[in-house]
Amino acid sequence: MKNSTKKIIYPVYNFVNRLGFIKNWKISKYLKSRRPWSIGYIDYKHDYINKTISELDILDRIRNNSTPKNFGMGLDERVLEYAWIFSHLKDEKIKLLDAGSTLNFKYLLDHKKIRNKKLCIFTFYPEVPSFPNLNFVDYKYGDLREMKLESESFDQIISQSTIEHIGMDNRIYGYSEDGTASNVQKNYDYMKAVKEMVRVLKKDGNLLLTFPFGVFKNYGFFQQFDQEMVNRITTFLQLEGKFELSYGLYENQQWIFAPVGKCKVQLSHNPKTGEDKGTDGAAHCRSVCLINFQKH
Repeated sequence: MKNSTKKIIYPVYNFVNRLGFIKNWKISKYLKSRRPWSIGYIDYKHDYINKTISELDILDRIRNNSTPKNFGMGLDERVLEYAWIFSHLKDEKIKLLDAGSTLNFKYLLDHKKIRNKKLCIFTFYPEVPSFPNLNFVDYKYGDLREMKLESESFDQIISQSTIEHIGMDNRIYGYSEDGTASNVQKNYDYMKAVKEMVRVLKKDGNLLLTFPFGVFKNYGFFQQFDQEMVNRITTFLQLEGKFELSYGLYENQQWIFAPVGKCKVQLSHNPKTGEDKGTDGAAHCRSVCLINFQKH
């Protein structure tokens, strides 16, 4: 969707959603079908995420690689990724970098773990809506492969499901630059972004990195990472500090933590084309890799 179109659609969308009964009607319509990406799906997902990141007992479980029963039923990987990230966010006032602009939602910016920080949202182009009026948020625009940011300037960095889009065909997001990878070729430009994140991370700082994982496949606007691609990241990270790897899996209509062996055979459902949809009700990716890195 082009940014000019977004400027028209989002204000209308936000105004309509202020009318609570319309939002509730959409959610009830979704719950009758539980069909991903149907009317009400996005509203329900955001409400689910907001509730999850506000419940300390759930965050404690997820921090210890455990999920409640039926967690994220019928929803895409964002429900696990946000919960995992918020469970590992530092409580104190720090400089936080959002590398990829996944925090750029008002309900996330209102969370107490975000409002007490100095947040920099780094993304390719300005997004609509944005919230520059919030005095704790600073927007920076550019390429994650070459960030114009000072070295060792952030205490914590999050990058949620972003690096799989680097160098890919991002026209669906309104970007004019297209990736060069073919339908079968791996694109390793993501390593430039990972190295940049580590460069701008302070010593003893923390990077929380997530991306889709399983069988390698180029889905056009993103690529699913396989073990070889993960190994490139971890080989670099072990030279710079220490890390922990976790894997999330969508199985039996819920998100769980699982061993790498069960996750590395998964394919993603491409909701744009219906490719690899399957019969399990997966909304998007079926497995994600979660890396918690501490810089020496």
